[in-house]
Parts: sequence; C-alpha cells; structure tokens
Amino acid sequence: MSRRISRLGDTHAAITIALVLGIALLIAFLDVGTAANSPVHVPDFVISLVGKYLCYAMLALAVDLVWGYAGILTLGHAAFFALGGYAMGMYLMREIGARGVYANPILPDFMVFIGWKQLPWYWYGSNHLWFALILVALVPGLLAFVFGFLTFRSRVSGVYLSIITQALTYALMLAFFRNDMGFGGNNGMTDFKDIAGFSIDARATEVGLMLLSALVLAAEFLLARFLVRSRFGKVLVAVRDAESRTRFLGYRPESYKLFVFVLSAIMAGIGGALYVPQVGIINPSEFSPGNSIEAVIWVALGGRGTLSGAILGAVLVNYAKTWLTSALPGIWLFALGGLFIFVTLFLPRGIVGTIAAYFDRRRKPAVRDQLLAKEPSAEPEPVP
Repeated sequence: MSRRISRLGDTHAAITIALVLGIALLIAFLDVGTAANSPVHVPDFVISLVGKYLCYAMLALAVDLVWGYAGILTLGHAAFFALGGYAMGMYLMREIGARGVYANPILPDFMVFIGWKQLPWYWYGSNHLWFALILVALVPGLLAFVFGFLTFRSRVSGVYLSIITQALTYALMLAFFRNDMGFGGNNGMTDFKDIAGFSIDARATEVGLMLLSALVLAAEFLLARFLVRSRFGKVLVAVRDAESRTRFLGYRPESYKLFVFVLSAIMAGIGGALYVPQVGIINPSEFSPGNSIEAVIWVALGGRGTLSGAILGAVLVNYAKTWLTSALPGIWLFALGGLFIFVTLFLPRGIVGTIAAYFDRRRKPAVRDQLLAKEPSAEPEPVP
C-alpha cells in the first residue's frame, strides 16, 4: 500500500515537472521558431507574461510550504518576494552606468535627482551579479530568521501571527516609499538596460529568462517535495496538526517552523529576483499586503498542502487577472473576492486536493477488495 502511494506521488511530481518545463519550452519554440505571420506564433509579450506567472508560482510554492505543511498562515510573504526583487534591481541599476539620464557612472539616476553625492554603503558590491545573487537569498532569509525566531520562540501562532506578518510587509512598504531609504522612493527602480552583459530587451534574453524561471520553479518544487516527504516533513505535518503533542514527544516545533519559514522566504526572494528583469520595474507596491493575500488565494484555489496546486492556482488566477483587467477592469476585485468565497465554501481542498480526494475514494474499495481476497478462508477444510 505504501509503495503504491509512493509511486502515485512520483507520477504526480513527474507530471508537474513535465508540464512546467514542457509548456515553457513549447512557448519558447513558438516564439523563436515560427514566423511572425504564422497562426501558431506566440508574440513576444507573452514570453514576459509567462515568465511573470512562473515567478508568481514560486511565491505561491513558498506560501504553500509554510501554510500547507507547517500551518503558518502568512499574510506577508510578498515582502520576501519584493526584497529579492530589490536586490536584483540594485544590480540592474548599477549595470546602467553612464547610460542613464544624468550620465553618472556610479550613482543611479534617482540618487542624482535627489542630490546625493555618493553611493550608500549598502549599495557597495551591487554592481556584481554574484554579489546580487547572494543578497537575493541573504536579505529575505535573514529577515525571516530574525522575525521567525522572535515570533516562534514566543509561541505566537494562529491569527495573531497572520496579523504580525501582514504588519511586517506593510511597514516595509511604508519604509521603501521614503526617498531617504535609497531605493528610489515611490517610483522604485526601472529603465534597466543589461543583465549579465546581455540586453534586457533582446528577444533571446526574454526567452532565456522565461526558461530560467521554469527551471528554477521546477527545482524549487523538487526541493519542497523532497522536504515534505522526508522525516522532517512528517514532523512538520505533526507540528501543523498537533503542535502540543509533538512538543511532548520531545521535538522542538519552533525549530522546525523557523527552518521552513526561512527556506520559504529564500524561495520567494528568488522568485522576486527573476520577476524584476522580466517586468522591467520594482517599486514599493510589491510590498502591498494585498499581494500577500492574493498569494494565499492562489494556494487555496490550487490546493493547500499539494505543492503542484500552488503552481496551478498562481497561473490560473493571474491569467484571469490579466484577462479581466483588460476586458472588464472594474470587476477584478469583486471577482477575486467572489473566488475566495467560492473556494472557501465549495472547494475547501482546492482543485488538486479535490481531484486527489476523488481518485483516493475510487482507489480505496479496490485496495480493500484485494486485501479481502488475500485473507485465508474462515471455513474449515473438509477432512478426507
């Protein structure tokens, strides 16, 4: 029985990876490998749009890891996504160099505009891609560690923890709106030119970033799946379902929650770093608590505690947002609220969770019949 469940889980993971990578490769081929007048040609703007969806899927995956398996309903994970984006944005701004409006080879345009004469110390090293990549993981991870250590050690949980995470991202949003923070204020960072020496507007760069996003999403999915299927993951689920009992058995729930919280923050930060060069801008609105709440809705729709459902929910909701905000822009927020109510009332397990439960119900009678068939007969054998 356990082997059969393991095989089904492996098949599920293989299908998820195949869909993520296969669809990304197909879209890339239809953009690069077909003529512009071909009926199957994919326009260039679709490439960046798909890349954006894949980055949002990384954020959803991070939320599902802490909410679906650790029971931490976070309403502030967009903060880690935005911090990763700002770390990459710093590098992209330094790449502009003397090609900016004010032709300053050191200072970004917004610093020259507000009268700054020298680069702040926390911008040192941001002109190197390798340093920016370190910041992408270090900054969200360090913030998550400090925040998680203080809250989990104090045994803050439930709705109180959710409110605190929301307050965290709101406070960061207000801070980054200030010009004296040195991150562009309310305008943020934009007008990027290059990344790793390649023109950021070139078709090859856009396709490469989209494919890289698909690869990173697949890698994060495999990492998260490995974690939740390991012994650590089983303890994590026990913490989610019965934290007090788990503590009485000798485990330290706060350590498990802290580790998965930091890991999910790094995953979200990586998504934000890939998001910025594909959309061409990063500003304080990415810290908005509404973005974190939307991420929770993505996970709820796709299926909490399924990983693949988080990816599906992020893609579906953001595709609907893209379509509705262009066709019927006035009803998007109403549609989002209605979707959340519908999922809560009629689809509590989400799409993937509901499908899995359906097949599980169909599988159980077959397994029961097999077990009954293997039981020895209770009737005595006739004596010759």
